[in-house]
Amino acid sequence: VQLVESGGGSMQAGNSLRLSCATSGRTWSNYDMAWFRQVPGKEREFVAVIRMRTDGTGGATAYAGSVEGRFTISMDDAKDMLYLEMNSLKLEDTATYYCTLGRVLWLESYYRTGDNYDYWGQGTQVTVSS
Repeated sequence: VQLVESGGGSMQAGNSLRLSCATSGRTWSNYDMAWFRQVPGKEREFVAVIRMRTDGTGGATAYAGSVEGRFTISMDDAKDMLYLEMNSLKLEDTATYYCTLGRVLWLESYYRTGDNYDYWGQGTQVTVSS
């Protein structure tokens, strides 16, 4: 499985940016995909997750409190593309953003923990300035 992020860049606070994550080699029909971010010297931080399941829970999403209402995670299953629409960017959104794929329990303690995911992209840098 390969995950390749794109769309990062430098933006002024208040603007919007959309990150993309192209997936290939995935054979699971039931899976979860998430975005995490990390700043050098700090722990990796959960951003958002989307559940892609055929058991009726598909489409469910969850967000970190710091981005809820500003960020939107979505998945185009047919294109194998994961997106993160980021609006009203803040200085504190500056980080390297990673997409990840796995099959996690739909419990907050599980989907917020990066170690529970199986595959990771290389990351894309987002820099927000004033």
